[in-house]
Amino acid sequence: MKHAVELVFRIALVAFIWVIWWWAINAPLSNLMNLSIIVGGALLMIPSVWLGRKILDRYHTTGRVAWITTFVHCAIGLTFGVALMRALTTHHEWSLWVLPVPAEVGLLLVIVTGAASFLSVMNLAWKGFGAPFFIALSQKLSSDWMYAWTRNPMLLAGFGFLLSLGIMFQSTLFVLWVLIIVIPEFLFFVKVYEERELEFRFGASYLEYKSRTPMLFPRKPGR
Repeated sequence: MKHAVELVFRIALVAFIWVIWWWAINAPLSNLMNLSIIVGGALLMIPSVWLGRKILDRYHTTGRVAWITTFVHCAIGLTFGVALMRALTTHHEWSLWVLPVPAEVGLLLVIVTGAASFLSVMNLAWKGFGAPFFIALSQKLSSDWMYAWTRNPMLLAGFGFLLSLGIMFQSTLFVLWVLIIVIPEFLFFVKVYEERELEFRFGASYLEYKSRTPMLFPRKPGR
C-alpha cells in the first residue's frame, strides 16, 4: 500500500511538472521575461541544491533520503526545466552571433548524443532498476557497461545533446548558455548533492565505485 501511494505521488509530481513545462512552451512572453527565465530560472537550481544538501546532512535516514531527493529533483525539474523549455522554444530569437557551422552537422551530433542519452537511461534501468531523477530512484548501484567508464554517462551525454542542439540551431548564445550556466550548475548538483545522497543510499559500495571510476570523462575500466 505504501509503495502504491508513493508511486501515485511521484506520478502526480511528474504530471505537475509537465503542466508547468507546457505553460513554459506556450506562454507569450516578452524578450526580457524570456531572458529572465532562461538565465535566472536556471540559476535558481543552485540554491535548491544547496538547501537540499543542508536538509540531507541533517535528516539522512533511509526513508528520508528518498523523499528529500524527490523534492530536490522536483525543484530542478521546475527551475531548470522551465528555463530549458523557454530556451528551446525561443532559440530562433537569439539571432546574435550565428554559429558558422552547418545545421546538418548539429543534426548528426544530436542523433549521436541522443542515442547515447537513451542508452545511458536503458543502462540505468537494466542494471540499477531505476529511471532518471525521481521517477524511480535506482534500487541498486549501477556500475556496469557505460557506468564502468564514467559515473555520470547520462549527464555527459546530456551535455553533448544540449551542445549539439545549439550547433543545430546555429546559435552561439545557446551554446554559451549551456557552457556557462547549464554545465557548471549540473556539476554543482552532482558534487554537492548527488554524490552525498548516493553515499547515504549505497554506503561503502558507492565509495569504492567512486574511487575507481571517473566522475565525468570516460576512462577504460581497470586503469
